[in-house]
Amino acid sequence: MSAQPHWPGVAEARERLVELHLSLVDNGLVAWTSGNVSARARGADGHEVMVIKPSGIDYAALSAATMVVCDLHGAVLDGGLSPSSDTAAHAYVYRHRPDVGGVVHTHSPYACAWAARHEPIPCVLSAMADEFGGPIPVGPLSAIGDDSIGRGIVDTLDGHRSPAVLMANHGVFTIGPDARAAVKAAVMCEDVARSAHYAHQLGIPKAIPPDMVDRLYNRYQNAYGQHDQPTPSG
Repeated sequence: MSAQPHWPGVAEARERLVELHLSLVDNGLVAWTSGNVSARARGADGHEVMVIKPSGIDYAALSAATMVVCDLHGAVLDGGLSPSSDTAAHAYVYRHRPDVGGVVHTHSPYACAWAARHEPIPCVLSAMADEFGGPIPVGPLSAIGDDSIGRGIVDTLDGHRSPAVLMANHGVFTIGPDARAAVKAAVMCEDVARSAHYAHQLGIPKAIPPDMVDRLYNRYQNAYGQHDQPTPSG
């Protein structure tokens, strides 16, 4: 039996989300009050909840206290502000993807340009194979405010290794085992969207062969970085 994932507590998630929302601004992924990050967390009673950005609040005004706690159907449990208009979409993802601990939505410009064309971002760079394991797919044009976007995210990413999806005529949604990983995927999505756009200005970029994509993805996911390193003594 696999171990259950460890989600942060509500207080920890609220604090973490302030920093992660500011990283969206620092990386140029959002404008004005658009975009949001949420995190799955455990409430005091042990039940899973989600913590999400309030709707229409300036990023500079965000604090741990402004974050809104909802159940996994989007009902507000704690917080004095209305939650993001994308709350139902985030909640749907959490209900149907128990492996997901964080969800991010951005309107980053280069990725949105691909979404406006209903065109997947082709896997033409090793960094894209590393992070996304193939092209970044396009999800359907969906209504905002109910769980239609969440359904589109879950259905589109089914069978994909990509943690990112371009929702047609809308923007980017990313998922991850925690909220930080989902933010990283959003940053990387915009980075490869920009590079692929530049490549298209020069001609038709050459896709990486599938077997090489597999090799790159497996190396990055399983060997890159620090894995099970002993803790230094002293």
